[in-house]
Amino acid sequence: MKKTIIVSASLVGIGVFMGILLVSSLNTDILSSLYASENTKIGALQAPVQMDNAMKIINNAMSSASEAVLPTVVYINVDVELKGQEGMPSDEFHEFFKFFGDPDEENSPRRSRGSGSGVIVSDNGYIVTNNHVVENAADKGIRVLTMDKKEYVARLIGRDPYTDLALIKIEAAGLPVAHIGDIEKIKVGEMVLAVGNPMGLEHTVTSGIVSAIGRGRIGPSRGGANIEHYIQTDAAINPGNSGGGLFDLNGSLVGINTAIATQTGTFMGYGFAIPVDLMKAVVDDLLDDGQIDRGYIGVFIDQVDETMAKGLGLDKVKGVLVNDLVDDGAAKSAGIEKGDVILEVDGKTVNSPSELQSKIVLHRAGDKVNVKLWRDGRAINKTVVLKARDEDDVAVSGKNLPKPEKIKPQDNAPLQFESLGFTVAPIDSKLKKDYGVDNGVIVSDVKRFSMAADRGLGNRAIITEADKKSIKSPDDLKRIIDSKKEGDVIILNVKYPERSAIVALEVRKM
Repeated sequence: MKKTIIVSASLVGIGVFMGILLVSSLNTDILSSLYASENTKIGALQAPVQMDNAMKIINNAMSSASEAVLPTVVYINVDVELKGQEGMPSDEFHEFFKFFGDPDEENSPRRSRGSGSGVIVSDNGYIVTNNHVVENAADKGIRVLTMDKKEYVARLIGRDPYTDLALIKIEAAGLPVAHIGDIEKIKVGEMVLAVGNPMGLEHTVTSGIVSAIGRGRIGPSRGGANIEHYIQTDAAINPGNSGGGLFDLNGSLVGINTAIATQTGTFMGYGFAIPVDLMKAVVDDLLDDGQIDRGYIGVFIDQVDETMAKGLGLDKVKGVLVNDLVDDGAAKSAGIEKGDVILEVDGKTVNSPSELQSKIVLHRAGDKVNVKLWRDGRAINKTVVLKARDEDDVAVSGKNLPKPEKIKPQDNAPLQFESLGFTVAPIDSKLKKDYGVDNGVIVSDVKRFSMAADRGLGNRAIITEADKKSIKSPDDLKRIIDSKKEGDVIILNVKYPERSAIVALEVRKM
């Protein structure tokens, strides 16, 4: 029995020893393969492609510019106290900052909240933003959050609805300040960064290029007096970016983001920024006394196209057409006339209504500007002393025409110009009084898709002149048109109840 126990113990000892040897072997061979994942290296040892030096420079430039400008952009929260629908902003196609209220009773007080962006323009707390961000702000309802998470209550210094700019102030010192760029150096195709707070995502940077300069007629109309000469960019801009900065790769501020072209309310490829020279002019005015002391030239203007240029004897399409003048306005006082084409302002060419506005808006009332005009086949110069205005006296002519009304029967039958697509009739004393004219013929019908319709001639327009000759009857107009040959252009002065216009028609013979 004792011998058996000894033998068993020996066998157990031998088994333990062999087990240790086996485990040691497996640990270095089999087990190492089973647990090899402990030493697995994740990912390749190097990137598959190495950026060339040119790409590294661009990448570093974008990164450096982003890092430099982010602290100069702030997040703005705005509280608005409303009663019913009063003061609620309209749901315009191009607006991309909106307040959202609670569906309370129509006449009950309501509190709404919105957000936007702003750019610090002085180290002691002045911040530029959009008018539509703060225009309905309640008392002490503007709060500013800087990038270092400090929060301030801001006060409103002043607003300018016509440029959609506003200036606010926080009590702070030593703030990082945006560098103001040179708008003359901005080129189409240049890379830019849009910085703001889209959808509540604080301090977001997007990139793109300048895709156009001088865009106009973008924002919601304010009686035709909007001052628009936007920088267009494909850098993504969304609700909340309003009032944020558009920067070049030097980190210089070149524009204030303000609008997008959209059918959904969010970014669809194109955004628009107020150029920095216009922003600075407005801010300087608001800093002075909180008011806008802008100079106005006092003209109603429109684009010159190929037909108009041909009719006026211009060698090419250029300049801005003077459709009408403001009574007692600066232009009228300087001797500018309806039908003139403004070619230059202070030696700089202007080829669109928005471009003319962008030049004039940089001046104050009382400033003198030199204007080069085209009149009667030659260039002339005028000095205009800009005036202040009580109401709108600069407007881009719109395409909205008065609704047709039933025309009082006349003794003479209407005269139809089939090839041009419109019909005219004599006017009576009542129409002369209503329109403020002494002579003319009224357009009683315009055919759809005709030359007249395409050129903007509308029902209820009174034609007072053709090629600067007074029109007193349909026969007067017919004689002038009949004297033209195929392809000639006739220039019509027309009057609507609320505005004047100049229409160029290329004569067609049937």
